[in-house]
Amino acid sequence: QHREARTMPSMARTAALRAMLRDGARFWLSALVLVSCVASAYAKASVADGTDSPRSRALHWGAVAAGGALLAQLMLGAGEGEKTDEQGEVNTSLELTWREDEGASKLVPIYPGKLAHAVNGPSSTLAGSESDVTATVPSFLMSEVAAHNSREDVWIVVDGLVYDVTKYVDRHPGGWLPLVNMAGKDCTDVFANYHGAKVYRTMLPAFLVGKVTDLTIPEHVKDFRAVRQELLRRGLFQTDMRFYAKLGAWYLFLLLSSLFLSLACSSLSAHMAGAAVLGLFWQQMAGLGHDLGHSGVTHVFHRDMLFGATVMNALMGISTGWWKRSHNTHHVVCNSIENDPDIQHLPIFAVAAKCFDWPFLSSYHDKTFGFGAVERFLVAHQHLLFYPVMMFARFNLYIQSWVLLLSPAGKEAHYRKSEAVALAVYACWVSVVALSMPTWIQTAGAMPPTVLL
Repeated sequence: QHREARTMPSMARTAALRAMLRDGARFWLSALVLVSCVASAYAKASVADGTDSPRSRALHWGAVAAGGALLAQLMLGAGEGEKTDEQGEVNTSLELTWREDEGASKLVPIYPGKLAHAVNGPSSTLAGSESDVTATVPSFLMSEVAAHNSREDVWIVVDGLVYDVTKYVDRHPGGWLPLVNMAGKDCTDVFANYHGAKVYRTMLPAFLVGKVTDLTIPEHVKDFRAVRQELLRRGLFQTDMRFYAKLGAWYLFLLLSSLFLSLACSSLSAHMAGAAVLGLFWQQMAGLGHDLGHSGVTHVFHRDMLFGATVMNALMGISTGWWKRSHNTHHVVCNSIENDPDIQHLPIFAVAAKCFDWPFLSSYHDKTFGFGAVERFLVAHQHLLFYPVMMFARFNLYIQSWVLLLSPAGKEAHYRKSEAVALAVYACWVSVVALSMPTWIQTAGAMPPTVLL
């Protein structure tokens, strides 16, 4: 222990030096790329046809301005937003825990209000003033809870307490699939990842039916919870909007550069470059879509969801509601062959050896995946098929988006009509750009570099 104590300062200095060098290299590389891009865009303007038109000038100077705004933010704000200091007090109480509430870390009771009465009795120092809640609640074994594991009978365990959420399944903002996938199980960690402190205090008590007496927590789960508590204590889940300001300038630079190359230039190389930059724009936007889908930007569900359903749908062409329905399920039952839609790619791709063993029923797609002669042939050549399939896989996402919104399952999607309108806007502006190419060959030729990126 003494030897470890002596080496810790040296290790900390080494880590800090590595971080400084890494961040410095990232900053100057970003600056070099941006200067090159802006210079290239300006040079292109001198040889582009129609640069005297208002549209060409607007696209050209818009791209330059966006690139300049990003460069200025990188230079003036280098190192900002990195939280290295401890933000909160060390929690030494067994009755308190760190939770997230709209992005802010708060040290709150594990069992707030009525839940404290149910667990600790009316005399608990953490209890509220509710006198109608008794100190005793029914006790259950995990084997008894596990029997309530269908859509018609959903019990879940959170922090050792049992909740009957059957009546709430169809009203759950995250859809019914995550709840049913966790039915009859301990979902303490999944619940904490997706819900703020307010939900524990205001919603959970209404569904309380008892507590578990034989719940065991594996050591690796305890370690995971300890890491999450430390991250919350340091405030590392709080959003620094300066980051998204830089990201917004970067996105705008890519989009306007792509439109400038596609609409203001006449050469084939410029049009193909425009398609490639547009593909890069969509690839980069996927990160923001991911954050919004997790309510990780403003940390307010409806605010992030509305932005995703309108602006992101209009720019990306992929339904935020479809993505949330699929991706939320993925996180709840990550890498489960039978339940995780993000790894169910047969007949073309297989991502786990278990796909070869037996036909399995997908709880998400409600169909059976087999492994017959066709699947065997395609999977045997998936290393050759991957990139050709990816060139057209984006169109499958378009189709899946509309299938969800137009199907009965689309009723679960928030802002369904707004999503449909935004997707129609996307189809219009992309079609206009594609049909503006001088030949049908260029219109078709622009698609592979666009969708591949």
